[in-house]
Amino acid sequence: MPKPVQVKRLNSQDIGFIETLLSSLSLPMADDEAIDAAVVKILTAVKAKGDAAVLEFTKQFDRLNVAKVSELEITRPELERAYNELSAVQKNALDVAAQRVRAYHEKQKIEAGCHSWEYEEADGTRLGQKVTPLDRVGIYVPGGKAAYPSSVLMNAIPAKVAGVAEVIMVVPTPDGSRNPLVLAAAYLAGVDRVFTIGGAQAVAALAYGTETIPSVDKIVGPGNAYVAAAKRRVFGTVGIDMIAGPSEILVLCDGSSNPDWVAMDLFSQAEHDEQAQSILLCPDAKFIEQVQDSINRLLPEMPRAKVIEASLTNRALFIQVQDMKQACEIANAIAAEHLEICTVDPRQWADQIRHAGAIFMGNYTSESLGDYCAGPNHVLPTARTARFSSPLGVYDFIKRSSMIEVSEAGAQTLGAIASTLAHGEGLQAHARAAEMRLKK
Repeated sequence: MPKPVQVKRLNSQDIGFIETLLSSLSLPMADDEAIDAAVVKILTAVKAKGDAAVLEFTKQFDRLNVAKVSELEITRPELERAYNELSAVQKNALDVAAQRVRAYHEKQKIEAGCHSWEYEEADGTRLGQKVTPLDRVGIYVPGGKAAYPSSVLMNAIPAKVAGVAEVIMVVPTPDGSRNPLVLAAAYLAGVDRVFTIGGAQAVAALAYGTETIPSVDKIVGPGNAYVAAAKRRVFGTVGIDMIAGPSEILVLCDGSSNPDWVAMDLFSQAEHDEQAQSILLCPDAKFIEQVQDSINRLLPEMPRAKVIEASLTNRALFIQVQDMKQACEIANAIAAEHLEICTVDPRQWADQIRHAGAIFMGNYTSESLGDYCAGPNHVLPTARTARFSSPLGVYDFIKRSSMIEVSEAGAQTLGAIASTLAHGEGLQAHARAAEMRLKK
């Protein structure tokens, strides 16, 4: 039975509160150099040796000993069989979740500027933007401490909605253990090819290509520290969605919520791994204490109690604030991946939030619904990057090309302007190119 957990307490009135808070949000960096060095060796080996290196690392890290990388590929008929063999309850849950995720991203495609457009000026010059999907995308699906069919849906469906022609999925299967729900989700989401490889070697294979695994244009999806380091290293050779850190949840409460619900919502992220972070902001000291009591009463019931206990003990925070207005200010400084607003009127406080990956409003909107079936994407910016980043979406799988068609009349006006500016920059060929199109 887990021992009672005492979550670290902070008070917004304490001297040096902001400094203490920000230092509590950061993770120790001691292992970063060692991880990066290991990743560089893996990336270099895969780039140079292709399939041979992938086989070597898959044997070393996942204990899978096969002769060819093609033996690590799961075919579409195998994916379909996994889907058909699900129980009726599992199949329905996956179907509904996929339908909702697809519907949300279809709407997003319409509303988020994911279409080509153009306009014509008075002199006949036409300007616009051409939007095209990426040709081939790689999605990384974690397969270590837990299986994530939801990640398959969240990564593959918006890519397909965007029009990506080929989606290649990689997922580690240590000791050859394949999760039927993950394979079924890949079938349902329209994934084209699946390889049972993981880690930095999978990222390298997708980035550089091997004899068997084709290179992609972009790699998306979360992974462990090695996957994150590999994605950072290959950025530039390919695009990436983001560098995902440990999961986070920030709960804003006014004291009117059910403390058991709040405790379980904190558990929902803490159970991901020991470095996940769960934070509660509340002006009501009595309610904070009630949540603490709920944690210790409910924790022994949890199958992943040890992971939750480690996460809460080392990373969780209970912060007493002056009022909800200040709670929102602090929430903006934290810029959390998941932000729950568990209050009487959540929308008035949501209006004050500028930085969050996803905002869950109201006591009935548990973060877990967003993880699985609400519809919006659950691949979200972590580690305060919500200050400048967005959730994964259709817009991550398209690119934009500027379209310029200048008329003869337009060239007379624009040519003179370009000539003046080009001479000012000392770029005479630029100027001459514009001047040659001017009428004498």
